[in-house]
Amino acid sequence: MIRIEHIGIAVKDLVAAEEIYTRLLGSASYKREEVESEGVITSFFSTGPNKIELLESTRPDGPIAKAIEKRGEGIHHIAFEVADIRAEMLRLKAEGFILLNEEPKRGADNKLVCFVHPKSANGVLVELCQEIVT
Repeated sequence: MIRIEHIGIAVKDLVAAEEIYTRLLGSASYKREEVESEGVITSFFSTGPNKIELLESTRPDGPIAKAIEKRGEGIHHIAFEVADIRAEMLRLKAEGFILLNEEPKRGADNKLVCFVHPKSANGVLVELCQEIVT
């Protein structure tokens, strides 16, 4: 693991949340992106070397909508940058972690991603992120 890449925050209303985080962080979101496969629209903010990712569900049965229904708005996941996502997935499996993905998939912000089940990480959904090099 290289560093904390971002913290994901589930929100009901992306526009309202962007206004709050713009005031909180003192700068506007630098990027919005829809990730159709996950049923979300994301909005990214820079804060030092890290990022905050706001996530709004685009469908009522999406993972973010379900998370908000179950736990309310708030921190959804913590993401770590990795150099080699496949190697890190193998390492974590060998350590006994439960992965939610068998293969990395394309996520927001030009990343390959994989999630670690919260049951194997003290209730925290962990995301692994690797920059897609083109």
